[in-house]
Amino acid sequence: MANGSARILLVDDEQSIQTLLSYPLRKDGYHVTSALDGSEALQRFDEGRFDLVILDLMLPRLDGVEVCRQLRSRSQVPIIMLTAKGSETDKVAGLEVGADDYITKPFSMREFRSRVKAALRRSRMGGEVAEEESIESSDLTIDFGRRMVTLQEEEIRVTYVEFEILGALARSPGRVLARETLLEHVWGDSEYRDPRTVDVHIRHLREKLEQDPKQPEFLFTVRGVGYRFKE
Repeated sequence: MANGSARILLVDDEQSIQTLLSYPLRKDGYHVTSALDGSEALQRFDEGRFDLVILDLMLPRLDGVEVCRQLRSRSQVPIIMLTAKGSETDKVAGLEVGADDYITKPFSMREFRSRVKAALRRSRMGGEVAEEESIESSDLTIDFGRRMVTLQEEEIRVTYVEFEILGALARSPGRVLARETLLEHVWGDSEYRDPRTVDVHIRHLREKLEQDPKQPEFLFTVRGVGYRFKE
């Protein structure tokens, strides 16, 4: 997917933000479709094909969290959340419902463009079929060729980011990977990103894979360091 063919849905109710962000995106060769509220965002998404959604957390009619939840129920399109709030709860609100990344306002244009490029790069990589054998552990199977996770022969739906984190850990069973290492593996670098982002995705994976997330069988926390996959 070349820059010129990448289509981005930009959702923000402030016209000044729409103008500010649309200009560099179009300058970089992306096709940008705008939406000013949550309902319009869902309508525009259903009308076309998009490679990335940039979604403000605070929106009229439907807020960004609900829009993200509905988008994730129907698509694995990469989603970057924008939030002007500073608390940890608000920062990870989008991640909780399936967003891949978030940016806290105010942010630099360099950071914004870096996040967009990284998200689109991950999307391209997700569409490439890797010639690699599956990893099996107990009743869990990670098929890298088909990017599929199954547990007790039932497919488990995971996001791109969740799959990459799980795959990185499973490829090195028993080895502790720091949060920064996982950030660099998934996003290409750890710049601008809060290491706690990894914690949210790990929690989601546990909820999907573990019989009891508080007593994990596959994904273990090494306090103060990071995470490891069962040996």
